[in-house]
Amino acid sequence: MRCAIVALCLPLVLAGAAAHAAGAASVELEDFTWTELRDAIAGGKTTVLVPIGGTEQNGPLMALGKHNVRAKALAEKIATTLGDAIVAPVMAYVPEGTVDPPQAHVKFPGTLTIPDAVFESVLDWTAQSLRHAGFKTIVLLGDHGGYQKDMAAVADRLSAKWAKADVRVAYVAEYYRITQGEYVQALKDHGAPAAEIGTHAGLADTSLMLAIDPALVRQDKLASSGGLNESNGIYGGTPKHATAALGQLGVDLIIEHTVAAIRKASAR
Repeated sequence: MRCAIVALCLPLVLAGAAAHAAGAASVELEDFTWTELRDAIAGGKTTVLVPIGGTEQNGPLMALGKHNVRAKALAEKIATTLGDAIVAPVMAYVPEGTVDPPQAHVKFPGTLTIPDAVFESVLDWTAQSLRHAGFKTIVLLGDHGGYQKDMAAVADRLSAKWAKADVRVAYVAEYYRITQGEYVQALKDHGAPAAEIGTHAGLADTSLMLAIDPALVRQDKLASSGGLNESNGIYGGTPKHATAALGQLGVDLIIEHTVAAIRKASAR
């Protein structure tokens, strides 16, 4: 009987050990216990990344959670490359314009919006919490263009306030800027038609998502997407010829330049 009990319990013990090992290896703050996090910070993991996404329409072919999934995935890759960073939970509620009257993406069902002042307040309190936990460099990574100025304002204000405590809040503009510059050029260099690249839910945007999480793209409809335009949420291009290979160009550029910027911001 005892052998039978051991035989039944052993898989559970091994599963628990595997789960603990997986949690310990994670870079996600949510996967830590508070004591594990305390010890990780004491051991040198004093940089925390705050990925900021947004819940908005992305045309008929890409899911509403695009920014949130992308911000988390890229932040994980950036943190792993840095080696001393932990990733805070994704902020999914961001300024997207007014509801009455509805503006821009808010015109489409599923887009969620909050005022800029509320967004800045959430960023402020998030940074205060992370500072209290012991982090020395708090990095704001924004996947959406509409709130970049808010992030910069909060980072400047808190960095000045906490300078004597040797705590820095860094707004890393490179994370988003790359998608508007170097990534666009890389797409052109690899044969992507300039007219298809777009600024929202076009070839560039969709390719990035295919490289990060293709499940969020309705790939069976890509081939017939040539007629899409602003009336259905796609701006400045078309996703018709989007591919994961093209998206990987952007992923690599974002990681490379963001890691360099964070290391520069963390230098003391």
